[in-house]
Amino acid sequence: MLKTRAKFHLGQVVRHRKHPFRGVIFDVDPEFENTDEWYESIPEGSRPRKDQPFYHLLAENDQSYYVAYVSEQNLLLDDTGEPVGHPDVDGMFGEFEDGSYPLQFALN
Repeated sequence: MLKTRAKFHLGQVVRHRKHPFRGVIFDVDPEFENTDEWYESIPEGSRPRKDQPFYHLLAENDQSYYVAYVSEQNLLLDDTGEPVGHPDVDGMFGEFEDGSYPLQFALN
């Protein structure tokens, strides 16, 4: 049985290590659970390992808001102290405080 411990938690604001976007975590997969097509669309030299946590983010960059799926190895804690402007944040989380958001919905 695989035992994986996530480095980041729900509601935490993170940023991508290589690409210019940041977001708030709203779900975590203990290991890769997306499609093979999605994985193979990543250039071979940049593909992350599948045996690590992958995070679902309400993400933002300078141009748009979107949902991102990112491996743990490609995330860093966001140190800007700024909230995330994604329009879906308010429906899932409470007020931004100390670099993260409290959950506002029931977990399964």
